[in-house]
Amino acid sequence: MIKKNSPSIKLNFILSTAYQVMIFILPLITKPYFSRVLRPEGLGIYSYTQSYQTYFSMFAALGTMSYGTREIARARDDLEKRSRLFWEIELMTVITSTICLGAWILFILFNEKYRIYYIVLTMGIFSTMFDISWFFNGLEQFKYTVSKNAFFKIAGVILLFIFVRTREDLPIYAAILIGSTMLGNLSMWLYIRRFTGRVDFRTLKILPHFKETLIYFVPSIATSVYTVLDKILIGLLTGNEAQNGFYEQTTEMVNMMKALTFTSLNNVLGARIAYLFENKQYEEIKERIRLSVNYILYLGLGMCFGLIAVSPRFVPWFYGPGYDEVATMLRLMSPIVVVIGVSNCLGSQYYTPSGKRKLSAKFIIAGACANLVMNLILIPRLMGNGAIVASLAAELLITVLYLRHCDGYLTVRQLWQDGWKKLAAGLVMLGCILALDPLIASDKAAVLIEVPLGVLIYFAVTWLLRDRFLMDFIIGRMLKSIIGKLKHR
Repeated sequence: MIKKNSPSIKLNFILSTAYQVMIFILPLITKPYFSRVLRPEGLGIYSYTQSYQTYFSMFAALGTMSYGTREIARARDDLEKRSRLFWEIELMTVITSTICLGAWILFILFNEKYRIYYIVLTMGIFSTMFDISWFFNGLEQFKYTVSKNAFFKIAGVILLFIFVRTREDLPIYAAILIGSTMLGNLSMWLYIRRFTGRVDFRTLKILPHFKETLIYFVPSIATSVYTVLDKILIGLLTGNEAQNGFYEQTTEMVNMMKALTFTSLNNVLGARIAYLFENKQYEEIKERIRLSVNYILYLGLGMCFGLIAVSPRFVPWFYGPGYDEVATMLRLMSPIVVVIGVSNCLGSQYYTPSGKRKLSAKFIIAGACANLVMNLILIPRLMGNGAIVASLAAELLITVLYLRHCDGYLTVRQLWQDGWKKLAAGLVMLGCILALDPLIASDKAAVLIEVPLGVLIYFAVTWLLRDRFLMDFIIGRMLKSIIGKLKHR
């Protein structure tokens, strides 16, 4: 049983979702301006250079984010144990980050091109060194991570508009983006003493955590083949900075969709399910996974078909001239929201909390190998579109493997039962918008009409089909809550 004083899942989900909504809204405010100021070439340089820094940061963090969250969640009720775990894992991160920082400095010395950007991005490794969000996530204390990160991201946006005026301000753009993240991570140290006690540093054991966290690191480095290495390969194989700019804009928009669809959900439930596994509450785990996937399918399929429908009108209006290729890329990449949503749910809510990270690592490595081979073949021929096709194929392979080996916690039959009505609604929405689109001349007018109309059609069709998630969870629980409040009055 979960203790009465356990953190509220509902509150944590609201906080995390509100943060992800903010993450979604801020780019809608900033992208139209900075895509025009920095142009595809400038954004491509930032994407390319940051990809290298991301690799160094990944080696600095190893698998701390997933491993640390799980370990803290399991020791949540033991102050002494969680305090010791915190310092052991954090000191290990400081050591690995220091080593990577030295390697990064050598990398800068041997790379003259884009050196100024690499110097600025050094803050990213310091950001990783002092990132303790995994500790608060494990305790399900999301108000600390959400509030601080939100504050510094908003402050960063304000600074961007003040100081970035021309293409030559690209180093300032990079410094503000990476600096605001670093300050957000540092600010969480102000609250660490509230949740930890005194420890004897002489008794701390770091090496066992190093061995364990490598299990979590292997999937991360494998996943990076189609989240980071693809950007490096586009730059190396095409020599086209604009292509990286197009690809960066596409992946950022899709990442925003992913954040709204499942990031906040898995952030909240991952720690709780680790706690449930520790207490052998297996039926409750299955119920939570099924409900989570239903939520992901409802939002994910709606967003997938929505992107396909409005991208040709949205891109020129939102990004400005010169970004037409982004519309094609967005249409091609839109299904990945659903595909990754399912695999990410199983990874966060089954494989990691159940201690089967080694098994999931094998599947991710298989997907990474397939992606790398396809990238090398397709990028020279299709450029950024080739990287998208390779990523879709790799993610689909991983999702299939996850489903086949998750011990019945989720099945293909359940996916179809929960998803076919949403799929039908998405197709109806797409058909209606495509039929209407030629009748609207202005791109801006098309977006402002088609987006709310698409939402309305999707909702209406799922309601007519009596979709289980809509009727039972959204409408059913909302009505139950409203009736309960009225009775209470």
